[in-house]
Amino acid sequence: MKQASQDLFTVTPLLIEGLQDAEMIKLQQALLADLWTTYKIKDYAAWFYTPMALPIIESLPQPIMIVYDCMDELSGFKFAPPEIHERELQLMERADVVFTGGHSLYQAKKHQHHNIHSFPSSIDKQHFGKARSVNQQPPEQADLGGPCIGFFGVIDERMDIELLRAIAVKRPDWNLILIGPIVKIDPETLPLLPNIHYIGPKDYNALPEYLGGWDVALIPFALNDSTEFISPTKTPEYLAGGVPVVSTAIRDVVNPYEIKGLVYIGRSEDDFIKGINKSLSLKNSKEWLRSVDDFLQNVSWDDTWTQMVQQLNKILMQQRLQAKQQKSYV
Repeated sequence: MKQASQDLFTVTPLLIEGLQDAEMIKLQQALLADLWTTYKIKDYAAWFYTPMALPIIESLPQPIMIVYDCMDELSGFKFAPPEIHERELQLMERADVVFTGGHSLYQAKKHQHHNIHSFPSSIDKQHFGKARSVNQQPPEQADLGGPCIGFFGVIDERMDIELLRAIAVKRPDWNLILIGPIVKIDPETLPLLPNIHYIGPKDYNALPEYLGGWDVALIPFALNDSTEFISPTKTPEYLAGGVPVVSTAIRDVVNPYEIKGLVYIGRSEDDFIKGINKSLSLKNSKEWLRSVDDFLQNVSWDDTWTQMVQQLNKILMQQRLQAKQQKSYV
């Protein structure tokens, strides 16, 4: 257990490697039950990011509230558990409120729950805004000649590998900088060309330094099951750093970012390259930056959390009202 702040503790269960799914669930149930007993926990809310965790609370008292924070369509991801659909239906049935990580995911799931709300990706504007005043480049990109075209995030089955290859081949004068871990795909399948630079994972605090040296930022995602409903957090993060963005036609990037003229959407390899070329001059456009800042003015994780808390308070008020009404009938 770690104390993150005066009122916040984080608890990370340590499990034995090689356990089967049922064994992992049973062990986590035992660990949580012991935690509840040790700290005499009575009232709690269960907040789920994945329906696969639902059985873990079966050994605990009934929570006062169950929240399903559905950030992605996890069933579309590589190696998704086959039972995830059934488990999600169970969680939907038990949840008091459901949050979705974007508008397209909300549209896909709004019929599954009576109290569901869309909360698209937000930003820490102050953090990524540091990119606008970076004076010294990180060593990996300090001496690169030509435009720097960058991406940060997980490099996995969502990445359009052939698009990256096409950009690098057709524009050898551009440097493609890819920051992030390579997971769930064979690194050997990635294009290895002189102007593609894989520099591995970087600490969150260091990202503005890299972003500040880019001329254009990329969202080069393939259009497949794993990206059908995503709302990439990097879109507003790139923009907060004052860096133009070119993306494939991800629905939650098209709407609202393309519609509002903030991001270029490339709908083919050549169109994507054209978008990068057109965007190279935007970084110095005061008009474009003003449009970006106007859009991001009321976008922040604090605002998102405030709106979420309002929904949670509504549930608590309804519960109190119902309890009061039941008491009056006795």
